[in-house]
Amino acid sequence: MLLKINLCLRKEAEKMDTESEHQESGLKSFLKRLKMSESTISMALGALVVVVVGVLVYNYFSSVNKQPATDQVAYEGVQLVKENGKLVPQGLPKTHKVTNGEHLWQIAEKYYESGYNWVNIAQENQLIAPYVIVEGQELTIPKTAQIVVEKPEVKVTETTSTQDSILTDNYTVAKGDTLWKIAVRAYGDGYQWTKIFKANQEQIVDSNVIEKGMVLKLPR
Repeated sequence: MLLKINLCLRKEAEKMDTESEHQESGLKSFLKRLKMSESTISMALGALVVVVVGVLVYNYFSSVNKQPATDQVAYEGVQLVKENGKLVPQGLPKTHKVTNGEHLWQIAEKYYESGYNWVNIAQENQLIAPYVIVEGQELTIPKTAQIVVEKPEVKVTETTSTQDSILTDNYTVAKGDTLWKIAVRAYGDGYQWTKIFKANQEQIVDSNVIEKGMVLKLPR
């Protein structure tokens, strides 16, 4: 009887050892597969990072080396594009609604970065008296090239006496004077009359009418 019991116990022990070996073998196999999977995932992630970095680098150098279709010059509030060798503001034509105190020179500076383009605005809108615009008036701002005028230096020479040139910051209007004539004498450029008009708006209502004895400020 004892012999049978010993045999049964031995068989059970052998069975348990076999199952333990199978379990250990399965665990080792699982760990090996898990290790292989981690390695594969790491390789895949590494390859993905390399691809992403490569795409970013390519896009960066492509944007740096890419040449624009037109030459552009950025100014404050105005984007100028070179067309046929001239600088033309983008976004034109458009409509501008005049606000209180505005004049054509100021509006031209806003859209062209050049007050000299006031003549284009006046022509486009067929203004008979371009110095007279009213609040609420709608003006068409045409698409045209920026007007650039080199300002000549005012120099006193043998043919130009000090009486002809105005070198002071103030000037007393004489009989027959106009803003254009004063601008020519003060700046050597008649188009600068708008600068005088703007600086003396408190006493000049109509730029075509200035009275003898007025003392005008001449901005420098």
